[in-house]
Amino acid sequence: MNYYWFQVKSAFEDFKRNKTRTILASLGILIGVLSVVMLIALGLGLKNYISGQFEGLGTNLIIVFPGSGVSQGAQNFGAGFAGGAEFDERDLRSLERIGSAEYVVPMFLKSGLIETRENEEFGYILGTNEQMFEMMAIEAYAGELLDRSDVQRRAKDVVLGYTLAENLFESPEAAVGKIVRYGSQRFKVKGVSEKEGDPQLDGAVVMSYRTTFGSINPKKTFFNLQIGADPSVDVEDVKREVEDALLQRYDEDEFSVSDQDELLGIVDQIFGVLNGVLVAIGSISLVVGGIGIMNIMYANVTERTKEIGIRRAIGATRRDILTQFLTESVMLSLFGGLMGLLISTLIVAAVRPFFPIALNLVAVVVALGISTGIGVFFGVFPARRAAELTPIEAIRYE
Repeated sequence: MNYYWFQVKSAFEDFKRNKTRTILASLGILIGVLSVVMLIALGLGLKNYISGQFEGLGTNLIIVFPGSGVSQGAQNFGAGFAGGAEFDERDLRSLERIGSAEYVVPMFLKSGLIETRENEEFGYILGTNEQMFEMMAIEAYAGELLDRSDVQRRAKDVVLGYTLAENLFESPEAAVGKIVRYGSQRFKVKGVSEKEGDPQLDGAVVMSYRTTFGSINPKKTFFNLQIGADPSVDVEDVKREVEDALLQRYDEDEFSVSDQDELLGIVDQIFGVLNGVLVAIGSISLVVGGIGIMNIMYANVTERTKEIGIRRAIGATRRDILTQFLTESVMLSLFGGLMGLLISTLIVAAVRPFFPIALNLVAVVVALGISTGIGVFFGVFPARRAAELTPIEAIRYE
């Protein structure tokens, strides 16, 4: 134990003598660990955000997508939206006849420039019905929300998301009664919804789905249909009823009926793959940092050749020299790794109030383990070179 403690103390003494070299050698590992941990933390934050959005809708939410991709798993997720059924008002009426469906909400979404006389802002056109507000527990911040008559009569009245109203007008309250434009169409702001924390909802112009029929939605179709099941009924039973209703018009592979648990499972699968990719990208920085340590240690061996010769002459073995330089290499890597973790923790603490970013214990352990392993791997080569020097050659080296 005393032997290894002596090697650690010796390494510290060398680091004190060469502070600049120590910082430069650790910098690559610091950046590598910071990259790995932050990329995983951001990925986990995005996963937490998406999961929170689903959970906020309640456990009785059922979503019907075109195509079969969602029900087949994350590996086919994209393909599910490439084809399949094109839902329209006929499907909406069919699902509304299901007694155990408390809400049936059509969703049409289109992005574009929303304008007023003074300002313009990128936003979303959300065509839906009055049930969306109740199903998603959305309250009015100012003015009023859409009602059934607005939907039925294709009213030009709209509800602005909080953020969009704030950006277009002096304040969200000032938006009520004003006119906004999308393309050549003009709409009167009936109300402003409370801030939801969802960029799409907060940046949306919500209108009757029937109002979108025409230049905005010429095909009169929906991106998806959302069903709020009666809490007293088993969600699986409602899903079967939804499937039976749609099978009267479409083939089984033309639509996918998913509940919240399935959607969260798919999110987990997607982010599992994403985290693997992010770790691989961040690890490139770690390897680059390891090569930097190897170069510094090679220079260190050359600079301290005479010192190595003197140590060998007074009794140090090749093992002692090898251990000495390996210890220094590992400590440089560990120092860089710990500094990277410290900076990551500070960044996460600063960002967390605004976004659900989170540190992952596995990522922390892996990052520290890899940084230490890199110190050993890249430190072996210069350490072996130092250990193989003969005492006479080393002492005579200039």
